[in-house]
Amino acid sequence: MKIVIDARFTRTDHHDGISRYGSSLIAAASKIADVSMLISDLRQLALLPDVPYTLISSPLSPAELFVARKVNQLGADVVVCPMQTMGTWGRKYGLVLTLHDLIYYEHPAPPGFLPAPVRILWRLYHKAFWPQRLLLNRADVVATISRTTEALMSKYRLTSRPVRIVSNAPQPAQQPRDPAAAPEKTLLYMGSFMPYKNVETMLAGMAELPGYTLHLLSRITPHRRAELEAQIPSGAHVVFHNGVTDDEYTALLNRTTALVTLSKAEGYGLPLVEAMALGTPVIASDIPIFREVGADTATYVDPESATEFAAAVRNLGDGQHWQEVSRRSVTRAEQFSWDESARQLVDVAAEVMALRRR
Repeated sequence: MKIVIDARFTRTDHHDGISRYGSSLIAAASKIADVSMLISDLRQLALLPDVPYTLISSPLSPAELFVARKVNQLGADVVVCPMQTMGTWGRKYGLVLTLHDLIYYEHPAPPGFLPAPVRILWRLYHKAFWPQRLLLNRADVVATISRTTEALMSKYRLTSRPVRIVSNAPQPAQQPRDPAAAPEKTLLYMGSFMPYKNVETMLAGMAELPGYTLHLLSRITPHRRAELEAQIPSGAHVVFHNGVTDDEYTALLNRTTALVTLSKAEGYGLPLVEAMALGTPVIASDIPIFREVGADTATYVDPESATEFAAAVRNLGDGQHWQEVSRRSVTRAEQFSWDESARQLVDVAAEVMALRRR
């Protein structure tokens, strides 16, 4: 079985969520199956595993309408795309399309890196569910990364195709921190600064946490940074890193009291698993996807309550409690691995081939 995975959504400078998901799946699946990948920019190879590749057009170009003509020439049995937008006109191969979440139906502001015409189409697209149904029903099987999204897809009847889980996971070979070593009085946030991410509640909560420093790790535009800086309470300590390397991120996670995310909506919440894998406690907003990922290990708070957030941080100031949560976090994270995700993907590909033989 020859599997081709679409890696054209890989970033050229640093991974975002989709980029890391695709790259990690390719790396793990290539160990157990015949896997190659599609790219649209040779610079993407720096963030991708060493597997065979084919250079084709960008997924954001008009040529995407006819991309199947190029892909047909590769002789793939199954093509897997980590998004749902891949062109399918005239395809002769099995196809798995992926829907990560339904965030943008509730919070329709598009990612800022998209071209202006695409941002306009993005907003129009998320005003109704029928365009999503048209996209997903072009696949043989639809993949998603969580039971939470799977349930929402069923609720809104987004596809008539089988829906299967190909889950997210932390990076492998992470050595957990020593729970007996006292953490720094720091808090970490890893994620974008879009409004639904609700960074503002974290900032407000810092007024009740003297002695703690909140580190905002992701890249941020000057305009958005100015907006957030204006909301930092007097006397609170907040550091904007404007991007960190993977090594810097791991080093910070290994020292901090907790990773915090008070997002009002999420597709998965990979930073939660990344933190737990190292034994770093997590404080998260009480939403279904975080409950799915963090189970009974994370501390959940009302995303609108800065006071609940601050109380959760103070509760982790108890050394014995912190150590207990640290150990349980590692155990919980062991439930997720890219090797298991790769097995899920190969099973889905086999199912696609069986469906096409009927």
